[in-house]
Amino acid sequence: MTAIAPTLTTDRLTLRAHVMDDFAPLYDLFASDRAKYMGGPVDAKQMWYWIAAEVGSWQLKGFGSWGLIRNSDGAFMGQVGINQPHHFPEPELGWVLLEDYEGHGYAAEAATLARDWYWASFDADTLVSYITPGNTRSEALATKLGATADENGPWPEGEDAAETTVYRHRRTA
Repeated sequence: MTAIAPTLTTDRLTLRAHVMDDFAPLYDLFASDRAKYMGGPVDAKQMWYWIAAEVGSWQLKGFGSWGLIRNSDGAFMGQVGINQPHHFPEPELGWVLLEDYEGHGYAAEAATLARDWYWASFDADTLVSYITPGNTRSEALATKLGATADENGPWPEGEDAAETTVYRHRRTA
């Protein structure tokens, strides 16, 4: 089991373990109205717990989140990860980009890299992405990645169809 996030790269980006400098830009995002599709807005204390859980997930589960870096200038652009907190019935492939980096294909590239790493590392045939209905950008990205809405997929504990659509990524996709 991996205790720390492995570094993964493409020509344009790097997925690396989170560092303290990632906290401030992620907190700014998750404290804003843009976070309505991501369980927010949240305060700094809650954001700390979220990031700490995603980092700790590597030790506990062998997967978690990565900081997303643009190779050309080292810019921190957001995060991508595979997480399964206690209330998630299945591992989830998730992504979030800071607003300035949206619309350039970075999320698709990073999510593909993370998904392919998961397929190579774990004996699993599917992953899910839990998406808030109306989050059209994430719905479009999940579809671009080959995922389909799974009407029978289990929701995170305490959620329902009004709050969450389950998109299923299949290894064969």
